[in-house]
Amino acid sequence: MKILRPMTTLALLTFAAFSLTAQQDVTPASFTVRGVGDKTVVVTSADLAKLPQYTIKTADHGKPATFEGVLLRDVLAKVDLPVGDKYHSSAASYYLLAEGKDGYRAVYAWAELDAEFMDKPIYVVTQRDGKPLPGNAKPFQLVAPGEKRGGRWLRQLTSLTIKQAN
Repeated sequence: MKILRPMTTLALLTFAAFSLTAQQDVTPASFTVRGVGDKTVVVTSADLAKLPQYTIKTADHGKPATFEGVLLRDVLAKVDLPVGDKYHSSAASYYLLAEGKDGYRAVYAWAELDAEFMDKPIYVVTQRDGKPLPGNAKPFQLVAPGEKRGGRWLRQLTSLTIKQAN
């Protein structure tokens, strides 16, 4: 007969920490999108998988890179946007604030995102060169092909908020 001994405090703490880490890993990755109205949505990887997928071949810091993701416009379509007759005279005063887990923030003028103003695709990506994004970028990254410095290629995306300049 085998006698079981009670766990030590250190063993219990180690087990508890492991359990919490394991629970955190099963929580789906997500980011928040806030529109001009009261509507806010949480977008997960599963939500992105339902949108049309794109392969983006571009340069990242002068080196060729291939990303997989979705159009930012398709993601923003889940909330109220400054489009249509109601915003005819004010749409250009709106902007998108993108925020990352590390506190980094980037701004896109609404005119850059609205197809009525400009045809400049920006993407929310989840893969680079056929693999999931690396740890310093995952789980979501904004990619704006054609930008020379990549300063608005926000990594570890946590939120997108449409605001109006006052």
